[in-house]
Amino acid sequence: MARYTGPVCRICRRYGEKLMLKGDKCVSKCTLDKRPSPPGEQKSGRRRKLSDRALQLREKQKARYSYGVLEKQFVAYYEDAVRLPGVTGQNLVRLLELRLDNVVHRMGFADSLKQARQIVRHGHIMLNGRKTDIPSAATKAGDVIGWTATSKKSEYFKFAKENMSSKNTPGWLNVDREQMTGRVVSAPAPGETPASFDPSVIVEYYSR
Repeated sequence: MARYTGPVCRICRRYGEKLMLKGDKCVSKCTLDKRPSPPGEQKSGRRRKLSDRALQLREKQKARYSYGVLEKQFVAYYEDAVRLPGVTGQNLVRLLELRLDNVVHRMGFADSLKQARQIVRHGHIMLNGRKTDIPSAATKAGDVIGWTATSKKSEYFKFAKENMSSKNTPGWLNVDREQMTGRVVSAPAPGETPASFDPSVIVEYYSR
């Protein structure tokens, strides 16, 4: 399955809730507030009730879009989550949250996950002192994320630094806003992630 490249607001309208795919823009200017109906032609009459299977698929798709991963990648994350000790659903969210592009976004270096992925791919980010251009790179407690020397001279870096004061950093991350560096303090605990989906329902989907 190819990565979705269409208007992301259609995704939020499809599922009837904000998935924050545009980051800060979703707070101040959201299409869902003006057009809450699903995309496409609206048929009259009562809506068909979704089956349990359809509801499970819905939650899985919401998670995929929220973290911008392909189906094959998502399945791999689920299989890794099953092998880890603990609750599978929580393990799945933890693995997704610890992706480098997501950590860059959560630290406030980018306004959205899509923008964070682009920053990483263009070689602006350093992981433990080494330039890393792989958005899916896994991070762990103790890892340090920063910017390359060349990137610190860019206009985007200056813009990002000026806007850091308006960013909220989760407790499992520590950010030095003056130096524009961050450290993963620990793996995110349940309740520390703004998940717009139910991971337990996703486990049910794959456990059929």
